[in-house]
Amino acid sequence: MQKPMTNLPADTALHANGKSPPVRQKYPELLSFADVLARLDAFDTIIDARSPSEFAEDHLPGAINCPVLDDAERHRIGTMYKQVNAFEAKKVGAALVSRNIGTHIEAHFLDKPRDWKPLVYCWRGGNRSGSLAYILARIGWPAVQLDGGYKEFRRHVNTALETLPQQFRYRVICGTTGSGKSRLLQTLEAAGAQVLDLERLAAHRGSVLGHLPDAAQPTQKMFETRLWETLRHFDRTREVFVESESKKVGNVRVPDALMQAMRGSPCVALALPDAARVALLMADYAHFVDSPEALNRQLDCLQTLYGGAKIARWQAMATQGAMEPLVGELLVEHYDPAYRRSIARNFTQFETAQVLEMPEFSDAAFAAAASVLFQGAPSAV
Repeated sequence: MQKPMTNLPADTALHANGKSPPVRQKYPELLSFADVLARLDAFDTIIDARSPSEFAEDHLPGAINCPVLDDAERHRIGTMYKQVNAFEAKKVGAALVSRNIGTHIEAHFLDKPRDWKPLVYCWRGGNRSGSLAYILARIGWPAVQLDGGYKEFRRHVNTALETLPQQFRYRVICGTTGSGKSRLLQTLEAAGAQVLDLERLAAHRGSVLGHLPDAAQPTQKMFETRLWETLRHFDRTREVFVESESKKVGNVRVPDALMQAMRGSPCVALALPDAARVALLMADYAHFVDSPEALNRQLDCLQTLYGGAKIARWQAMATQGAMEPLVGELLVEHYDPAYRRSIARNFTQFETAQVLEMPEFSDAAFAAAASVLFQGAPSAV
């Protein structure tokens, strides 16, 4: 009778029928970002092994943060490298990394099947991602480690944004403040049009009063990552609708290549009656209507343009609840003149823009406007 092969490692022992078991991956696959990009959407989970502060600044689209060292631990180990020596730092770091990886496996990965495909990266694709990816691979998952890490991803995004924006045809939605440009973009997107909503990517409405109360703006790097991620999924044979933004949307800057492409593109001049514009802005800026103090803090930013007396008058109107007259004055005295000064100068095809007049501020009116611009949009009912 044949003796059992108990002296063989588990991953090389034969099945009872004499056939070898499926070969499981022992080590993580190391891939360049070019190779990863070709199948980026095929990974089940993208794991950022960097510290929380690094992750907050920017990360690969869809990534989750599983830091092998948190910010305090990373600082501690870095200090030991400089003030003690590398060997002592590595001993303490290994203990911390091991505990953290165990915590992440228990918290996030115990329910994953054998064919779960994770991509792991850190800053440069070194020890942090290597440690986590190695453990995942030894468990038996087909783990991939990004060679060059986030640094290589960031290099790719920087390079891509120099040329990628110019590979599309744009139609620029222009119009004075309150004319409904963003709402028209939303209606077009819901109908299936390709829409590049820069204000949504920047979490800002693009004016001195454009800060969103429930969303912090992304960092410049994260804004560029969001922009790259949006553009890379677009169909280059179809046009892209975009709003006539300035170079900066709040605190973030629109890449030069995109601005150049937008400013040389055909324009649509959206028009809405003044009363409807006021109504739209009252709806979009309800947080200022509910909090005059917040509005008055933003109005302080206009002191250098209009002087203390006018700002004090506008602030008094806000405090007294005279919001509709205040919005009307801001449109006539601040927003409209600024728009007229900049639009024709910056968008070379604005003088021949397609004029799109809407009679009112309503869902039906925006649906009708969208149907004029995009065949897939439903007509108003």
